[in-house]
Amino acid sequence: MADLWWIYSKPVPADGRELWTLFLQCSCITAVIGGLFYNWMFASLEYSWHLSVAMAISFSLLLLLTLLLVHPARCVFSMIMPTLGTKQGRKLLFSTCIMIAVVNITPNIISNIKTILQLIQCICKSSSDSLLNSTALLEKVSWEFGDAVQETVPSIYKPMNGHFRFSLLQNSSLIYQKMHLAGEKISREFLSVEVLVKDSIRVANRLAAGFFMLYLCFESTWYLKNYLTNIRFDNFYITKKLERLAVDRKAAHLLVGSSKKLIRPTDLKLSWEEVVLCLVQAMLVTVALMLMLVVVAMDHFAFSVADTVVRRAARFSAVPITLSIKYKVGAGLSCPALRGDPTLHHFREVELLLRDFNRTYHHHLIFSSAHCRISPPTPPNPSVLLVVGLLFCILYATVFLETYARRLCRRIAASFFQSWEEQRVLYLYRKLSRRHRKE
Repeated sequence: MADLWWIYSKPVPADGRELWTLFLQCSCITAVIGGLFYNWMFASLEYSWHLSVAMAISFSLLLLLTLLLVHPARCVFSMIMPTLGTKQGRKLLFSTCIMIAVVNITPNIISNIKTILQLIQCICKSSSDSLLNSTALLEKVSWEFGDAVQETVPSIYKPMNGHFRFSLLQNSSLIYQKMHLAGEKISREFLSVEVLVKDSIRVANRLAAGFFMLYLCFESTWYLKNYLTNIRFDNFYITKKLERLAVDRKAAHLLVGSSKKLIRPTDLKLSWEEVVLCLVQAMLVTVALMLMLVVVAMDHFAFSVADTVVRRAARFSAVPITLSIKYKVGAGLSCPALRGDPTLHHFREVELLLRDFNRTYHHHLIFSSAHCRISPPTPPNPSVLLVVGLLFCILYATVFLETYARRLCRRIAASFFQSWEEQRVLYLYRKLSRRHRKE
């Protein structure tokens, strides 16, 4: 492994064997990166299959030529891997979490809301149908009652018409049509909102992912540029070269006295500034985690409401309606001219007691029907929660590994530019010597 890294980090291969070794190394790296790049574009960013394949092949060929021919590019590319453990890598992981929520959680919430709206539409349609049937019952009752009045009353007292007049909507298709149009309009609005939200977040996520990836490369390039142009940049580590130089010049006491200000690259100990920075970054990750948990809770809440409503609607019972009509009427004739003659007192008033009308009618109001098309509630996908949980575990890990990732970047740059690293070590040694003489 040391020989392979030595060949990979050399500016120019020494012979044909090293050139073939470097070519095989770059080919393996580009093959793996090309596959990951295709999966990232197709699965995460939701580009088309043809575009993802074309972009992955083009990117792999360009990366192969760049790694094979440009020595600083190999250094920058090698530093991108540990840079993924820094703030820019966390932004890429945040972008991935947002895309997972948009693709999987948001449609699930909208689907459960659609189920609730479909149930409301079914209840409205069934109850209106049952209500229209109740008006038909009233018409039947009125005609039977009118016929009874016509049959009971003698012709001398018979009214012109004993029937009541009802203005009924005989054709219920108009109501059904309006309800169907209203339901279709709501569905179209929900679909348009869903498509708009998904497209907007998808485009924003693609732009953010592209920006963060470019910034990731820029940050590695910026680090290498500062490393090569500024001899004081990130130069406070007790490396093996510095220890050997101090021992050779019999000045090992310089490193002992400066142990509080210098850091060993392989030391797990963090400085106070590094600990504070880690805690601040952990708080930011916690805020993002809380927001994601709110979205997940909304998904579970929407499913719970939809499932409860559908189950309870299936147990809706018909509401019985009883209509009782009790009719009793008496008809009489009064003659005021005969009141003065006591012999004709039985002709003063004529009263006829007619037959009673006492009937009961039954009807049921139905609020749900088995003919309604209601999509079942969609439960949350546990695999999505598992993936999001793993991503946030990686995010928390990168918070505390960011310091070590930066140390690894310095070590990679030192292995690619060893002559410049020797000058940096010599500068740090002279700086420690001057400080020791002043003290």
